[in-house]
Amino acid sequence: SLGVVYGYAQSSSDIEAYISRYKNIALEHEKQYGIPASVTLAQGILESGAGKSLLTINANNHFGIKAGSNWKGQVYLAWDDETKKSRFRRYSSAEESFEDHSLILTSDRYRSLFSKSVYDYRAWAYGLQKAGYATATNYAKALIGYIDAYKLYSINGGVKLKSGESVTIT
Repeated sequence: SLGVVYGYAQSSSDIEAYISRYKNIALEHEKQYGIPASVTLAQGILESGAGKSLLTINANNHFGIKAGSNWKGQVYLAWDDETKKSRFRRYSSAEESFEDHSLILTSDRYRSLFSKSVYDYRAWAYGLQKAGYATATNYAKALIGYIDAYKLYSINGGVKLKSGESVTIT
């Protein structure tokens, strides 16, 4: 199960630094796995506080990914929205965290997302929320907010989508 660690106020310079640092990994994963780079970056910004959360600093965990009973790697204990500390996955590098995020999104739970274009970031954001990636009811809106504000849609050559607008694969 995935957890979200919100509440980190990021400056736009922190966010821009995060984007420039991880843009290439996100684009590489878009090519390799079919996950939109814009969505990966928006999730990373949101879940890691643009790289400033303690979970990201101490455990290289950029996506709030929890350590379930099947997790064989290292664990980092941190407060989430529960009454006791949650077990999060600890990674040896940011790249490992991004890779794990891609592998999770290619699992059955998120399969329906891959029928959507990598340019349809709105459909991906709402699809992630619907599939239960995070518990926050405003999760999709938060992702779209970052994608629009920082023009993340243009990273893969896409364009800004208005509310209700989608991209058709032809």
